[in-house]
Amino acid sequence: MFSGAIKKIQGPEQEGALVDIYDNKEEFLASGHYQKGSIAVRVLGFDRVEADQSFWDQKVAHAWKLREMLGLVGSPETNVFRWINAEGDGLPGLIVDYYAGNVVLQMHSIGMHRQLKAIASALLKCAGSSVHTLYNKSESTLPDKPGIDGKSGFLMGKQERGEVMEYGHRFHVNWLSGQKTGFFIDQRENRKLVGEYSRGRKVLNMFGYTGGFSIYALGGGAALVHSVDSSGKAIDLCREHAEMNFPGDPRHEAMAVDAFGFFNDMKETYDLMVLDPPAFAKHQNVLSHALQGYKRLNQRAFEHIAPGGILFTFSCSQAVSRENFRKSVFVAAANAKRNVRILHQLSQPADHPVSLYHPEGEYLKGLVLEVE
Repeated sequence: MFSGAIKKIQGPEQEGALVDIYDNKEEFLASGHYQKGSIAVRVLGFDRVEADQSFWDQKVAHAWKLREMLGLVGSPETNVFRWINAEGDGLPGLIVDYYAGNVVLQMHSIGMHRQLKAIASALLKCAGSSVHTLYNKSESTLPDKPGIDGKSGFLMGKQERGEVMEYGHRFHVNWLSGQKTGFFIDQRENRKLVGEYSRGRKVLNMFGYTGGFSIYALGGGAALVHSVDSSGKAIDLCREHAEMNFPGDPRHEAMAVDAFGFFNDMKETYDLMVLDPPAFAKHQNVLSHALQGYKRLNQRAFEHIAPGGILFTFSCSQAVSRENFRKSVFVAAANAKRNVRILHQLSQPADHPVSLYHPEGEYLKGLVLEVE
């Protein structure tokens, strides 16, 4: 609930407090966490919520059961998944990711931060021996509020890095220094699809980070795979992942280069490209600039991809709608004078569920395009 929808507040305004919402007729609407700012209340339920330990136990267990139904809990080939996806699991402001027994929490609201001990207890009660490390990585995600100590730290165990497996591919994850909670779990099914399209193709993985798409392309039988990222540290880990999964394989090369600089000097002709840039727009006030960025980037790809090539292109910006992203890609294709067909429209996987009441939770947009 946005602050502009509030007519009056009864009682003290306490950051992170559990509050009830009423309409003008003083009829109960919902309960949620209060926080001063544009988003004033993050709703926890349309019935009155008693946020005792049993509430957290039930919510955490319900999220775990969904991942069991999806075949992720105890899977012999995938041991990394999102356990709790904020609004998608009825717990706005809370992200929990599972890395082969190592659990990383991120709090995005003061209300969730104040319930950290109860949430940790619920996680351990639910998963038991399936968890040996709990790490709170909220220092960069919590709002800067007086009296709030959001310093990251271990709640249980001390393991800082571990190996995970995704569809049989091995990856090293450092939840202390890695992006987000350590790994881009939300691209799992899309990486698998890249592998299915890669056989015999020359693949360019742009903004490749630590090489997730590259590993799947190699596993799918690509003729060659080039991974490009501006971060030298990410490229070092990309090379490490290639060596872990395909030791001594000459098909892979990783380069620490700026994306547009790489396009300017590109000598190889690729017939499969992956464009997975960081979020161009984290807020609506930079949306126009972001859409221009997506247009420029995709136009360069259309200008260079081989006839009959396949382009996987993504936006992870919540502020960019699926329609606006498609329009940017449409303009890019028209400017490049290429005929393009949509083969797939992609999103995040089922362990990143989207609440029907919070469509903004569908932040990941992707298109698989065939370029004549």
